[in-house]
Amino acid sequence: MVIQIVEDDRSLSEGIAISLGDQADSFYKEIKIENAKAGFDRYGNELSLIILDLNLPDGIGYDYLKYVRERSNVPVLILTANDLEMDEVTGLTMGADDFLTKPFSLAVLRARVNALVRRSRISGKADLSDGALEVTREKTAIYEIDDMLFDFEKLSFRKGEEELFLSVNEQKLLKVFLDNKGLLLTRDILIERIWGDSGEYVEENALSVTVNRLRSKIEGKGGGKHINTVYGQGYRFE
Repeated sequence: MVIQIVEDDRSLSEGIAISLGDQADSFYKEIKIENAKAGFDRYGNELSLIILDLNLPDGIGYDYLKYVRERSNVPVLILTANDLEMDEVTGLTMGADDFLTKPFSLAVLRARVNALVRRSRISGKADLSDGALEVTREKTAIYEIDDMLFDFEKLSFRKGEEELFLSVNEQKLLKVFLDNKGLLLTRDILIERIWGDSGEYVEENALSVTVNRLRSKIEGKGGGKHINTVYGQGYRFE
């Protein structure tokens, strides 16, 4: 695993690298957004994860997040000293996969990194055992709907001639929807499938934000309506 750390506090950056040393093969440590962008252009295809501070010397980390999301679906974990809910909503809306507020425990960071990496390894299996919900249809890794092609083996997602860059959470959500087309999926089921064991710590609006981002990408303006909200219950993909 290769991790890029974008953090201007050198001691914290080094501490993160030391803490994750047994989980990653190598680290690229950048201080500024311009360095991070230049680095991404050189070694972006190697990255398994980006750990991104928001307050950087030459701007706000959201600028780099936008740059990455236009080019890749590599998982991004945001670090920030800001604890406002709006900061988290903004990060999730722009495609971040997780959000950690400073000061934080390095043990918590390790757990979050492990969870992100696990979620990024999409297996194509969706076991949604929830008592009342039983899924029996055969699962696949490639789906064609309207003018869209979703290939979960190659992690290639297209709408017509346009390539879609989906965050890890958006990929997970889309896969669960596609594997269970026509079924009502409750919010609790979706949160568990996307965030796993850390779902109980996820903000209430995180799922809504992720659904809206995915909906805007695959449906767009004037597009077909596939993701339907069942008010008070959850969502159904048609």
